[in-house]
Amino acid sequence: MTRIPTPATIADAPEASRALLEGVAKQLGSTPNMFRAIALSPQALAGYLALSGALGKGSLPAATRERIALAVAEINGCSYCLSAHTYLGRNLAGLDDAEITANRNGASNDPKADAAVRFAALVALNRGHITDADFAAVKLAGYTDAQVIEIVQHVALNSWTNFFNEVFKTEIDFPVVEASKAA
Repeated sequence: MTRIPTPATIADAPEASRALLEGVAKQLGSTPNMFRAIALSPQALAGYLALSGALGKGSLPAATRERIALAVAEINGCSYCLSAHTYLGRNLAGLDDAEITANRNGASNDPKADAAVRFAALVALNRGHITDADFAAVKLAGYTDAQVIEIVQHVALNSWTNFFNEVFKTEIDFPVVEASKAA
């Protein structure tokens, strides 16, 4: 059961969050529970959407971003995010079941994406304390410094949503996928 009241509709959200939620609805076709729950703090919603929007314009392909989100959600044991990113990965990024399974295990079946997902998983698992060899491996795979920065920022952003959904017990509104580390 959720720990905070999730506004049932955009109209039920704080006035300062409504325009932001309308933008989410326009982009996604709905306003998932997580967005409506974050909307209780218009500043948190604005910050999340700004960072997410900026990273969406970055140089990492959407499929790689979803792969990272799946790996991080599994590491952090967040079933809400795992459910959402399994749905998005499958339906928007075109990931198949074998790829989603690999991503949940911190890897990818695509050689270049594999380096990014493995690096992201190491960053998440080790809270940023990676080795020179870890850094060299992602660079050797062809990722630029800017892309490595984006990978780290995706880990941070996804960790934030994982933590948010776990702290507040956001009700899952996607086909449910349980994280193996779920509490």
